[in-house]
Amino acid sequence: MKQVQFTGTVNRKSLYIEIWYQWLLLYHQQIKAIPNQAKLKHFAMGSIQEQHSSAGGHQALLDAQLDLWHNTFAFIKSMALTTSVVKPLHPSKLPSLRRLMRVLTVPGIFSAAAANPAEDDGDRVVYGLTPASRLLIGSVHNLAPTLSLILHEMFVSPFLSLGTWLEHELPDLALFEVAHGKAVWDVILHDATISSLFNAGMVADSRFLMDIAIRECGHGISSLIDVAGGHGAAAQAIAEAFPHIECSVLDLQHVVDSAPADTGLKYIAGDMFESIPPANAVFLEWVMHDWRDSECITILKNCKKAIPTRDAGGKVIIVDAVVGAGCSTPKHRETQVLYDLFIMVANGIERDEQEWRNIILEAGFTHYNIIPVLGVRSIIEVYP
Repeated sequence: MKQVQFTGTVNRKSLYIEIWYQWLLLYHQQIKAIPNQAKLKHFAMGSIQEQHSSAGGHQALLDAQLDLWHNTFAFIKSMALTTSVVKPLHPSKLPSLRRLMRVLTVPGIFSAAAANPAEDDGDRVVYGLTPASRLLIGSVHNLAPTLSLILHEMFVSPFLSLGTWLEHELPDLALFEVAHGKAVWDVILHDATISSLFNAGMVADSRFLMDIAIRECGHGISSLIDVAGGHGAAAQAIAEAFPHIECSVLDLQHVVDSAPADTGLKYIAGDMFESIPPANAVFLEWVMHDWRDSECITILKNCKKAIPTRDAGGKVIIVDAVVGAGCSTPKHRETQVLYDLFIMVANGIERDEQEWRNIILEAGFTHYNIIPVLGVRSIIEVYP
């Protein structure tokens, strides 16, 4: 590059002007030496880079907004799902049905396809079942009662006060009690509608789960007691799969009074916080997450008194979530932590392995084994 030389005495401002002028001359000479096609490419690349930089920044903002909107509107999907489970449709609302079903077909809960043009005007959509929506019908793996329980307004409405509840100092009432003035167990005890809804939801979940878990539960056991087992759906499934196991159900008096008489099970009225009848194994399905650590330790201590030594086949079988166990997909993890927040409505908690370990050892047990074979839940075998 040609050197720029200055002669004479100049002030600083004049020097800057002269340097700028000489630089422009040199740049102009270099550009003239570049072929026209290369010049166009040189300037075009600069323009494209600027556009990409600007567009990239805008896209990042739009993606962030999309994340916020997607999570903000997520509750609408739940409400759409509950209408597909339990609500009848008035004929005048048929135009709205397509919009509702569109919400449920995008995530794959239902499928959608255009109607046969030869048989229709081509404007209608035919909806079909997917593996998810098949769980809402039939008599074997029907989870509609469980979803109806979870999405009932009595359990959903407390979350409208979540922000206010977080401002209060502990110890505090549960979210459910703040919203309704009664503890969740009091409502289940005294409200016949909610009690029926709760029992139906638990039975449906037990039937679904036990078909999968049954192979892990019955080996090496001669007797089993299903603690807080409701109407005994889980115990009945175990008894049918392993006829040699003597199965019993422990629950409160009002639950035992309403239990069906044709299950072949023995129902025992009692309180798990006071004592548990003796058995080779104690079964706790979806029970421990309802209670605080101190209460869970009390339950487990009573379990330990009820079973024989490990050498004699004694063990406690817990079916519950272990946060962080099992599949590592985002949907799996998110479902676990969402359910943890849901159970907080009654001051419940879903525990990770360390939290489970703490209460198991504190109750006097020496070994445990986590078997993550039930989707977002696991089987936890606890040994004395």
